[in-house]
Amino acid sequence: MKLSKAQYDEIAQFLGHVQPTRQSLRKLKERFPSQSQSTLLSIFSQEYQKQIKRTHAKHHTAEAIETYYQRYLSGVMKNAAAPVLLELANEVDFAPSLMARIVLERFLQEQEGTIPSKTLINSMLRDPSQIPDGVLANQIYQCTVNDCCYGPLVDCIKHAIGHEHEVLLREMLLEKNLSFLAEEQLRAKGYDKTPDFILEVPVAVEGHIIHWIESKASFGDECSHQAYLHDQFWSYWNRYCYVTGDYHIVQIELFQLPHTLPQGFSSNFPGISHSD
Repeated sequence: MKLSKAQYDEIAQFLGHVQPTRQSLRKLKERFPSQSQSTLLSIFSQEYQKQIKRTHAKHHTAEAIETYYQRYLSGVMKNAAAPVLLELANEVDFAPSLMARIVLERFLQEQEGTIPSKTLINSMLRDPSQIPDGVLANQIYQCTVNDCCYGPLVDCIKHAIGHEHEVLLREMLLEKNLSFLAEEQLRAKGYDKTPDFILEVPVAVEGHIIHWIESKASFGDECSHQAYLHDQFWSYWNRYCYVTGDYHIVQIELFQLPHTLPQGFSSNFPGISHSD
């Protein structure tokens, strides 16, 4: 499925005026009823992540961290059951899970006198019952379950969706009787960086000869596509030749891609025909 640039711009403009909450997702669906929920959620997530990246630094200054921590302490002292961290995150327009990480790290640093390891912090965010303070553990939990775009719960959902779409793509290849090697088979052969599938017999897609497929269960906007080109697609191209990058949710029509994009690159995976 493809989304026109004008449609995407309209959705992105709407998202620029709402907070990243489940209530905003409902408003988004009401405003754009013709778009699927998965498409809107994916755009919502990616646009919000862009915003967080732009403002990330200001939330991690020593002054900001101390302000957030003291406001947390003051808030739970007044009412430990209130969603203090969640409300603070929404007030300063920061992801709840990232706010939870800041306060947890500051708490552990005060308790232990040293900077806690990322492994310890990640473990406690995944399982707040490990946090030695019950009030903070509850605050962390509230942030995690109410964050639509960040945190361990969202990571698990994304991983599950990615795996589901890889399975669907494998079934599609088998249905078309195409011979292929999957990523786990390639790693067993010693390849360190591999696409999801390499076709042992190339196929033609929209007039291009395709040798391998990388599945992306996400919205294919220009920004994310450029990042995938830099981080994955170019290296795959150099090793394995022609390619298709498969965005299962939706992509924007008419990407403004580099003029050096390899001949034969296709950014979607429609009907397959065998090459001669």
